[in-house]
Amino acid sequence: MRRRGGALVLLLVLSGCSTPPPAKQPAFAPGADGAGDPYFPKYGNGGYDVAGYDLNLTYEPTTNRLAGTATITATAVQDLSRFNLDLSGLTASEVTVDGTEATATAEGAELVVTPAAGLIRGRPFTAVVTYSGTPGPIENDTLGTSGWLRSGKTGAIALGQPESASTWFPVNDHPTDKATFKLAMSVPEGVEVLSNGVPGEHRTSGGRTIWHWSEDSPMASYLSTVVIGQYRITSGAHQGRPMVTAIPESLPADGDAARSLARTGEVTDFLETQFGPYPFSANGGVVVDDDQIRYALETQSRPVYGNTFFVGGENTQVVAHELAHQWFGDSVALTRWQDIWLNEGFATYAEWLWSEHSGDETAQELFDEQYRAFNWSETPGDPTPQRLFGNAVYQRGGMTVHALRKTIGDKAFFTLVKDWTAQHRNGNVTTAQFITAASAAAGKPLDSFFEAWLNGTTKPTI
Repeated sequence: MRRRGGALVLLLVLSGCSTPPPAKQPAFAPGADGAGDPYFPKYGNGGYDVAGYDLNLTYEPTTNRLAGTATITATAVQDLSRFNLDLSGLTASEVTVDGTEATATAEGAELVVTPAAGLIRGRPFTAVVTYSGTPGPIENDTLGTSGWLRSGKTGAIALGQPESASTWFPVNDHPTDKATFKLAMSVPEGVEVLSNGVPGEHRTSGGRTIWHWSEDSPMASYLSTVVIGQYRITSGAHQGRPMVTAIPESLPADGDAARSLARTGEVTDFLETQFGPYPFSANGGVVVDDDQIRYALETQSRPVYGNTFFVGGENTQVVAHELAHQWFGDSVALTRWQDIWLNEGFATYAEWLWSEHSGDETAQELFDEQYRAFNWSETPGDPTPQRLFGNAVYQRGGMTVHALRKTIGDKAFFTLVKDWTAQHRNGNVTTAQFITAASAAAGKPLDSFFEAWLNGTTKPTI
């Protein structure tokens, strides 16, 4: 008994003296130099998730000189030894990570940042990039020109899809990394600055004015914009939100562009009845009078419209299209560029709904026109990068939405749409997710329906 007791005591003593295994050390590795999008593998970067951008910039229109700092708050999603930011045509002079100087190397349009110590997965960090230079556009043989464009003698426009942000600030330039956005920009007195979100105070001192803008909802980077120049700004409120519209001084104050933008609130009210509550805390629009911009873009909370849309008279169709994107494309964003029909199909369909609401052609009549004349060899389900903005993405995308409505009925369709925008607000989606949601709303599988309308090369049966 004693021996057994002694053995037990000895065993307890020995077990109490055992040493715990050493803690596993992080295996730090570089973040990927692209987000891995099937169409554009090098857009964006991997290894971290941005929460917000805070830009404090100075711009000199006469020399096209941009300088300042970008404060980027993010979280490491892996144990990071270094990470990349997209930055095109500008030079970083200093980078700190959590207040400590980091090594920064330019590799083409990438800024490679190596912090003094590895960044542990799951922990937030703050990078501050001081940078400057003469910004310019990105030239793409297939998709055209996007990014920073000089406009007149006193202005500039930063705009473009699928990429543009990297031409004026360091960024993770892919829609899957949505982040909040703040801008403070100093320009010469008498020059206006328009951007995303809620306007802050703008103050003038010493011949310069600092303009403040803030977008508090997560935003895909290509939806950021800044428009600089001589503009007539109209500020008001709509449904308790700031409503800011701007028309260049080169256009009549009461012309077709101004009258079209003045109906932004009216169009928004109608679209809310179709798609659910407007998703952002500000609204409005900006018209630019520059032949370089012959398109409109759904820049978040404040679309930008080329004046080309208004030379033939008042045009609320384009306003309906870009405002519809605030739901489809902005709030509910893409996970991959291949699924862009989800953005453009619903925005095109919004034009048809607005036309019917306005007493013009009905959605069915507009569908019938497209259905009769369409070249069905063009498919929106996988349009290829070369046809990212092709007719199939817009018109066949819109036909797909209308055909779905006719297939499942109005009640199920509009319930589906409102549930979709509510459930995925501020998120990212895929076509596969939409097919699942639509099938649930229909109470039956719709895979063959979507295969025919998105990928088939013969005219689908109505």
